[in-house]
Amino acid sequence: MNPQARPPSVVGSDPAAGPARQGGPRRTPWRISGPDDGSATVELVIATPLVALLLLLVVQFGVWAHAAHIAQAAANQGLQTARAYRSTAAAGEADTRALLDQSAGSLLSDRTVSVTRTATTVTVVVTGRAATVVPGLRLPVRVTVTGPVERPVALPALSTVDEGGSDAVA
Repeated sequence: MNPQARPPSVVGSDPAAGPARQGGPRRTPWRISGPDDGSATVELVIATPLVALLLLLVVQFGVWAHAAHIAQAAANQGLQTARAYRSTAAAGEADTRALLDQSAGSLLSDRTVSVTRTATTVTVVVTGRAATVVPGLRLPVRVTVTGPVERPVALPALSTVDEGGSDAVA
């Protein structure tokens, strides 16, 4: 190794290279300070909560839609039970409540079930509130289904033709 050569780690100590750079802030040629300094931080501070709120609203809508589907399924089940031949409105209401208790859990709160059976139709109404994801936002759920009551219908007598070609009543 040449005794005159210095390691490259000692920068600015060569008297032939000129005076060493003294302290102070180091400026890069492409960075120019101006009135926009720190604007990215402010934008991030404003945008992050808005994006989080938007995400929570999407999740809230999904929870509301799921609660509405559960209420719809329970109302349909209660309708099928209540409209059956010789069934009652109380049987339809019990079946609706059983399915809500099994499926909805805490997803659908403040539930009410109403079943009305007339001579020709059955109506089941399920109401409640979807679980809250966004504080203060309580979305209502209301489902109404209506269907005909099953009734026995007298069938006309069937006629058959015997081999002789005459009509015979069965």
